[in-house]
Order: sequence, then C-alpha cells, then structure tokens
Amino acid sequence: MKISYSWLKDYLEFDLSPQAVADALTSIGLEVDSVTESEQVPGGLKGVVVAEVKECIPHPDSDHLHITKVDDGGEELLTVICGAPNVAAGEKVLFARIGAVLPGDFKIKKSKIRGVESYGMICAEDELGIGSDHAGIMVLPSDAVTGTTAKDYLHLSSDAVIEIDLTANRVDAASHIGVARDLYAYLQLNKIPCELHIPDVSSFMEGEEPCGPDGALPIQVDDVAGAPRYSGITLRGVRISSSPEWMQKKLLSIGLRPINNVVDISNFVLMECGQPLHTFDADKVSGGKIIVRRASEGEKLVTLDGIGRSLKSSDMVIADKNGAMCLAGVFGGSDSGVTDSTEDVFLESAYFDPVSIRKTSKSHGLQTDASYRYERGADPECVPYALMRASLLIQEFAGGKIVGKIQENYPVRIEKKVIDLDYDRMESLIGKKIGHDTIENILGYLNYDFIEKRKNADGIPSGAIVAAPTYMIDVYRECDVIEEVLRIYGYNNIELPSRLVMSVNPTSSPEPEAVRNGISNFLSANGFAETMNNSLTKSEYYVPLKTFPEESCVRIVNPLSSDLNVMRQTLILNGLEVISYNIRRQTTSMKFYEYGSVYRKDPGKDGTTLDSYEEHSDYTIFITGTEDKTWCSEPGKGGFYQLKGYVELLLSRFGINLYNMEYEAAPEDIFSEGLIYKLPGQGRKLLSIGTVSPSLAVRFDVKQPVFAAEINWDVLFSLVKKDNISFSEMPKFPEVKRDLALLFDESVPYADIRRSAFKSVKKILKSVTLFDVYRGGNIPSGKKQYALSFVLQNDERTLTDDEVDKVMNRLISSLGNEFGAVLR
Repeated sequence: MKISYSWLKDYLEFDLSPQAVADALTSIGLEVDSVTESEQVPGGLKGVVVAEVKECIPHPDSDHLHITKVDDGGEELLTVICGAPNVAAGEKVLFARIGAVLPGDFKIKKSKIRGVESYGMICAEDELGIGSDHAGIMVLPSDAVTGTTAKDYLHLSSDAVIEIDLTANRVDAASHIGVARDLYAYLQLNKIPCELHIPDVSSFMEGEEPCGPDGALPIQVDDVAGAPRYSGITLRGVRISSSPEWMQKKLLSIGLRPINNVVDISNFVLMECGQPLHTFDADKVSGGKIIVRRASEGEKLVTLDGIGRSLKSSDMVIADKNGAMCLAGVFGGSDSGVTDSTEDVFLESAYFDPVSIRKTSKSHGLQTDASYRYERGADPECVPYALMRASLLIQEFAGGKIVGKIQENYPVRIEKKVIDLDYDRMESLIGKKIGHDTIENILGYLNYDFIEKRKNADGIPSGAIVAAPTYMIDVYRECDVIEEVLRIYGYNNIELPSRLVMSVNPTSSPEPEAVRNGISNFLSANGFAETMNNSLTKSEYYVPLKTFPEESCVRIVNPLSSDLNVMRQTLILNGLEVISYNIRRQTTSMKFYEYGSVYRKDPGKDGTTLDSYEEHSDYTIFITGTEDKTWCSEPGKGGFYQLKGYVELLLSRFGINLYNMEYEAAPEDIFSEGLIYKLPGQGRKLLSIGTVSPSLAVRFDVKQPVFAAEINWDVLFSLVKKDNISFSEMPKFPEVKRDLALLFDESVPYADIRRSAFKSVKKILKSVTLFDVYRGGNIPSGKKQYALSFVLQNDERTLTDDEVDKVMNRLISSLGNEFGAVLR
C-alpha cells in the first residue's frame, strides 16, 4: 500500500519528516517497507537563492560577457561572470552558489573566465529545470527578498511515498484517512501537536426527482447475503474531461494512471477513505434498473480488459435486464463503463460479502484494488460517506446534477462489535501497569465508543463496555482490544521484567528435529542438494496411477489455479518436476533429496462412512545422470545400487538393517524395477526404492534413468526410538575370512541366505558378503552361483582351523538343507 506524504497531510496536520512518519507507523503495526522521496525539480535547487545584481560592467576581454557584483544575502558581494544579454544592475535574479547542483547533475564550481574569477552562476529558466527559455537570465520582480531559497520562492513541491506492508487484518489502513486515523492516535498519546481533518460532506443534497427515465435509477438486490449493503446515486448532465491537475498528481504519486475526471474521482475516493466505488454509464443500463444478483452458471461477460469470461453461479454481478454488466466488487464490464460520450452516470457504493468476492477474484484470476479491500472486509459504515464524497467531487469537477434520492438496500444493519473490558486483567496481559486512564485515552483516540464505564470503590476507572469501529474487522474479544492498545502505546515501551518465570517442557528422546537434521546433514555431506517443493500440485499427475489414485487426492476447495488444486500424495512427482526443470537448463547430473508432508484421502464406502484423511512426512532421495569427469577419475553413472548403498549407510547410522526387513516388488506404475521394505510381522512400509518407471518419467519430459527412494519418516523414527546405542572395546583377536561358491535355485534371494547364515552361526559370524553372481557355462538351467564371503571372529580368543572348518561345514549343511545349496 502506497501512501503519499503530502496527501496524508491533507487529513492530518503534523510536523514530522517522512522518515519520522515511517518510524511511527512501523511502531504502531503498519510496517513500512520503504520511503521514496521525490521533488518537482530534482535536487530541489539546493544552493540556489534570490540575489540582486549590484554592479554590471562589460568584460574587457569579451564582446558579450559581463562582470557583475551580486548580493546573495551574504556578508560580501560576489564577482560573477555572466553572458546573458539581459543582465543589468538592480535586477533580482536566481543565483546558484558554489557547490549547488543544477538539473542534469551540473555542479557549480569556482572558475576563471577570460582572466576573471567567477564565484557562482546567474541562472536562466532552462538551467533551473523550471522552463525552456534560454534567451536570457530569469529576472524576478523587484519585491523578491534577497537570500530567499529558490525552493521557497518558486514554491517547488516535494513529496515522499511511504510504502506499507499491510497484513491481511489491517485493511482499515488501506487508505490515506485510515493511516491518518492510526497516526493521529499515536501522536495524541505522545502529545505531539496534530489535528485530524476528515473531508466534510454536509453540503450533499439529494434530488427530489422520482425514479424513472429522467430521474434516479432504481436498484433491485436479489441476493442480500452477497450484498448486505448496496447504495447508488444517479447524476445527469456530467461532462467527461481531464481531472484537475492536483488530483492527477496525487494519483500519479501512488502509481495510478489518470483516465478522466469521473473515473479519477472514484479512484481518488478509494485511496482517500478505502471504500471502492464503481461508475456506470446510466444510458447503457437496459431496462432502467440496477439488479444485484448471482450469475447464472456459464453466463458470459466481457470485462474491461477485453477478455470474455464464463461466470460461475457463485459470482456476484451487477446486471440489467439484458445480463451482467460487471463482476461485483472485482472488475467492471467493457460495455457499461464511462466513456468520453457519457452524460449520465450511476455511482455505486456497496458492502459485498468478503468470502464471495474472494472466490470470484481467485477463480477468475483477477486482483484489483477493489477486490483487495472487499475480500478482506470493507467498512459498511463508509458506504454512504464515500458515495456523497464522490458525488460532490463529480458535481465540482464534472458538472452534472444529482437526480433523485440515494437508492439503498440495507435490510439488516451490521452492528458494531461490543466488548467487555476489565482494565486490571488487560494490564496483567500487557505486562505493565500503563494506567487505566491511558487505556481509555487510546481507545478514544481510536474511535471506540464507550457504552458504559465502570469505576471501583475509590472512583478509579476499572473497566468498560466498548463498541469497536466497524472498520476494525479483527476486533472481537478483549485480547484483540489489548493488541490495539499495545500497538499505539508501543511494544518497545513494555520493559522486560528483571525475573522471568517459565515452564520448560521436557524434550522427547530422541528429539525428532535432531534426527531429521542428522539425516539431512548426512545426505548433504554425501553430495546431495536439498530441495523444497509446494505441497500443492495438479490432479492430472495422478490420473493414470494405481498406487496413488486420483480419487485419493485431497482436493483444495478454492484452488489458486488448476495446477495447484490437490495436495501431493508422494514426493516422487515433485522430484521429477525438479529433474525436468534442471534438464531443460542443461543440468543433467543430479543428486538431491526432499523432506516434506504427503496427504491422502480414503473415500467413505457407499456413502455410509465419512472420508478419512492421512498425513505423514517422507524423505525422498534421487540420483540421475552421469557424474562429471575429472582429471583423476572417469565419469560414472548413478544407479540403483549406488542409491541403495546410500540408503543402507544412512539407516545403519540408526542401527537399522534392511536385511532384517520383509520385502516385496515395488509397484510397476511408479518403479520399473524396485523393492518395498516393510517392518517384519507388521506390514508397515519403511521405504520403497527402485528405478522410476520410464513411462512415468517421460510425462515430465525426463528421458534419462532416474533412481529414487522414498522413506516413511514416521516409521523410520519409530525404529530410531528403539535403537539403543552401546559401546564395546575394539576386538583384540584376529578375524578369519572364508569364501564359498554355492549353487542355488534362481528363486532363492540373497537376503534369505544371509538371514539363514546368521541364524545358524550366531556369535562368531560377523558379516556375510555377496561378491559375485554367475550364470551360464557349466551352471545348470534354473540355477545361479553365488560367491559368498564369511567373516568369523571370537571376541575372547583366536579361532583355530578346526573351529573354523566346523563352522563352515555347519553353514554348508544349513544352506543345503534349507535352500538345496550345492558347494562348487
């Protein structure tokens, strides 16, 4: 929200610099983002003053230069060389002293011209940037006071634009009067002289004409819920032309383009008091009646931007008998607006339902100054004031006559919110006894109405029942009033107590945040970049998927766009978006991960049960592309086993061994090949890992292999909590390594072999490693050869050859009995 400093001073008289105003606004909750100062003439002609030419003689070495003596109000006369033909003794001129900077970044310096030193410059209009005349110097009237600054003499205006970052609950400050009200309360409390001036509309006079062709346009409100208060006035005989210069300057100062006098007045009143207005060409209203209603589903409207729009039944429209003329509170229509030929206008001022306006604004992708205010909650009590204010300005600057009375539909009055206050309780929550009188003063400055004031037995104010102004949209409770009091009083004025009392909740062990940081640090240390994606995504991603069906998507009731209409069910699709985005920018080798929430809906069956919703967090890890070649290494392709190695190493940090998990094939719509690991005996999925299905990847324009792992954080953390870390001495006795080549059926997985080995040899078997798989040659059909390495170690003594042989024979026998293994 942009606020013009000079425009603000039209409503609030004060003596503060723009920066001081910005500091005050920030302290009362209207955070200022920037202060940009502007001047009518760049630099403000600093160093330029009114001076008098005391002497003027021809330069002896020039046929056109003059040597002058100039009185600039200083102690001594200054010698100045001037080439203007009209310079003469006794003239009052504008003189630029040494050091002054004129427009065009021209700095005045001491100089020597034809042997004579010159100590300044007598200026022409174009040199000062205030005109185009360069025929001679600018000669002032004889009554000009020597030493007066050029800025003061020429009445050069300067302004500053204060840009405020308004929060959604402070739409009351989305106008110059709104900001002036808050600043007034601050200045009054701090006893800084100020005076608030709200433009008077008491001169407004309604017409006596009845509704009809030559009178007022009547209104018909068919949907009171969408338009709780709707008002309008008809003016006939207006003249469309340019708005006055002062109004154009004000609008331009905050970034609004002037259009014509009637439209500019609507925009001016909007920025003045915060109430949106809309002006219709009354002659274009078919049927002679304004109708406020909901649109018909699919009804057509061409808006001011020339775009034809298909309306929804939830949209509020202003219509005539032929159809919709504009989107109420959002955007005007192209066929009903004011043009250069307009003579009669209908001026609208209304309070529309904020929810309805927000839905319309978002569904059509239209964000206007009017919708910004309506969807946050305009002031219903400002409706008639803005209408009268704009009507008076139109009469003043566009002529015309008000015909008929104000047409208004306001069946149910929107009452002020009434709140009961206890001053002692308020001070307790504030944390300081600021004084009951101070509380009442602040509320008075903020325009709260006191319905009842209470005093204690000693006659000291103890509480009150107040009514909050209707423009305070978020004030409902005593705590809301406390916030209002505090921001005017100043949060910085509440001292920190010397003793703070707090209760500290014990942190669970292990701490989830610490575990998550540990995982992220591990992945980052291994070359993975962290990504963050929006939890909102497009539903069409899930149309062909069976693992994550579209009907299980959690849909957004009022989506910002069709690309953000559901909550994500998996992070894998977000990862494919990231890969696609980077590939299009010539980055083909990637290792990255993401931590985030996923959402799923289980629809109720047969309409007899309610939908159930699930939300949990996942870690997803991706590898794709070829690693870069260096001087000492060849490029290597990322692959499934590389990713699996990272996952196993990560889980081993928390004492989790994948070989102890149950597993099954990963779903084919997500992975072309891969595994799902589940907790044994529970069926809870820990992770899925594999090669992303090419048919899925190509939907994101990704044609290179992608390897992904998705870890369920909740399941992982449940295992981390069970991990008891213990420490032991390093082994003192040597380990023994033996290798075996065994034949197995193709259907026997390595994980089962490993599990069986540890089951048959429990204490001294330390590790089992598969280092080769062989098929073909002398290997029978349906068989495979596994080359296995076994490491044995006794923590108490050195193993003998006989002990080792017995253990190996036991392993061969056990594997033979369980899997039909044959020693090669």
